[in-house]
Amino acid sequence: MKNLNTIPFLLFLLLFIAIVNACKKTDSLIPQPTAFVFITPPNFPKPESITFQNNPLTLQGIKLGRKLFYDGRLSKDGNFPCSSCHQQFAGFATYDHSLSHGFNNQFTTRNAPGLFNLAWQKSFHWDGGINHLEVQPLAPITAPNEMAETVENIIAKLKADATYKEMFRDAFQTDVINSQNILKAIAQFVGTLVSADSKYDKVSRGETVFTAAEQRGYVVFKLKCASCHKEPLFTDLSFRNVGLPINPDLNDKGRMAITQKSQDSLLFKVPSLRNVALTAPYSHDGRFASIGAMIDHYRFSVVNGPTTDPILRNKIKIDDFEKLDLLNFLQSLTDTAFVNNKKFAQPTF
Repeated sequence: MKNLNTIPFLLFLLLFIAIVNACKKTDSLIPQPTAFVFITPPNFPKPESITFQNNPLTLQGIKLGRKLFYDGRLSKDGNFPCSSCHQQFAGFATYDHSLSHGFNNQFTTRNAPGLFNLAWQKSFHWDGGINHLEVQPLAPITAPNEMAETVENIIAKLKADATYKEMFRDAFQTDVINSQNILKAIAQFVGTLVSADSKYDKVSRGETVFTAAEQRGYVVFKLKCASCHKEPLFTDLSFRNVGLPINPDLNDKGRMAITQKSQDSLLFKVPSLRNVALTAPYSHDGRFASIGAMIDHYRFSVVNGPTTDPILRNKIKIDDFEKLDLLNFLQSLTDTAFVNNKKFAQPTF
């Protein structure tokens, strides 16, 4: 009798083992994602080690991140994908708008910076309030005046799309669509937006030479701009008060909002000058419509306050001829291959 009672248990055990093995077999059929080799441009330093430390780059992950970057469903009403504020032809900045448009006809409070060479950064936004590329998208996604959506709603939308289910499985070997993998995928895409093929880069590699005006401008740049806009990233990634009077409509104190330290009042991140000819208007609030106007600020309009950067207190002495040459050099930082790269464009899949 005792032996008979063990038969159902043994059958259950065998069935359980068979199911587990079947699941393992099914899982093993999901192909491994294809590793993507991140190549550091020859004239660049090594990127930040933490950028992809726990997020290995794969072709499938980058492909998924690209689709998410251009998908309006990441916003509340479907009208504001990441790409609405970061347009490829403008160096992934917002073209011709000082402040970007957001949900419900609202405006953001800062000028959208260009998205490129992010793998070399360890803090993000004009105030450095985000300390990792993976979590950066959460700020615009959840801001009520930007994309105005919740992570929970985004997950529900993506789960209803069979294509996304397949793409998440290809990228992360799981059908589960969660916030972690959404953010990892976006980070993989934007982290591989590398701009390093401008005329300046080609000159650095010995492939071409500057015109006479560009060469003179390069000399002016090295003497009067390079202390903040350090080559080859054309930013030292520091935070500085460049002598701009506060915008009374925005009352933006910059980095002080993050650190709560008075010495950080009106400090904003030094932007990269790469693709600067494509990313007008300029400054954290887009107050300058042209590069020339931005240069003229440093020549004539620096306001000295308690936190104004010491190297700017006496303004920057640039005469009209030097300004013209400098403008020529800055044009050489335009990376046409980058802004026309079909691998970065809106996907059709």
